[in-house]
Amino acid sequence: MNLTLTALCAHLSALLVLPPLLLGIIAKTKAAFGGRKGPPLLQLYYDLFKLLGKGAVYSRTTTWMFRLGPVLSLATALLAGLLAPLVGAAPLSFPGDAVFFAYLLGLGRFVTAAAALDAGSSFEGMGASREVAFASFAEPALILAVAALAGATGSLSLGAMFSGALWRSFGAGIVLVGGALFLVMLAENSRIPVDDPATHLELTMIHEVMVLDHGGPDLAFILYGASVRLLVWSSLLVRLALPDAPGPYGWAAWGAGVAVVGVLIGAVESSMARARLVHVPQFLVVAICAAAFAVMLSLR
Repeated sequence: MNLTLTALCAHLSALLVLPPLLLGIIAKTKAAFGGRKGPPLLQLYYDLFKLLGKGAVYSRTTTWMFRLGPVLSLATALLAGLLAPLVGAAPLSFPGDAVFFAYLLGLGRFVTAAAALDAGSSFEGMGASREVAFASFAEPALILAVAALAGATGSLSLGAMFSGALWRSFGAGIVLVGGALFLVMLAENSRIPVDDPATHLELTMIHEVMVLDHGGPDLAFILYGASVRLLVWSSLLVRLALPDAPGPYGWAAWGAGVAVVGVLIGAVESSMARARLVHVPQFLVVAICAAAFAVMLSLR
């Protein structure tokens, strides 16, 4: 389905402008649970502009990979956002784009881990090894969820899979896939209980420890790319739960749904502690099992 110019501009505007706001909603939710005022809703916007105005410092031990990592990480996140159907059709849509979407997420993780290893820091290498190890559990869950939706819709296109029209024919499977994707989203975006984005203890960090040596515009690219990925994941969950309704009503429903996902993430992070590292694989195995059961239901 071809996009109109208005729909294309709306998609690009939402993808480029709103991701930091989602993290602001999460922060405000966590502050409300803790009885605090919390940071401003637009705090990440201020941080990004401040970082973009600074210079970057590079160690003589690093190579071109250290500089290329943040750029490629942001590029893969934005390209994944162009594949994801926020409201209506996605700007980039073709048969099999769901597979390409999964590869983009994997590529973004790879370049971030490679840049961390290129720094030559033992702490960053530790974070990169943890990131890749946990990804070996998160990626099977994602692939199985995609397989379940592909079996139910007969299509490998994200637009068909996340149309919100499967509740009558695949209701139980949608619940299982939605639960699996929510758990994978927490892992892929380094949220509690898999990782704590607010921690400063190197021995327990995963994603944050990989970007310790980045600063200035590079750190801005990393933070912005992370917010874009979180918005894309939230949008997929919203599209899975709500029927597609292009136009102003569709965008209003999408915005409300993404805000609800943000509040839900904040509530989870306020009511749970970060899991021990040895328990993270068990957490992701639950997502794998849920997605596997959904695949079985799609084959009935």
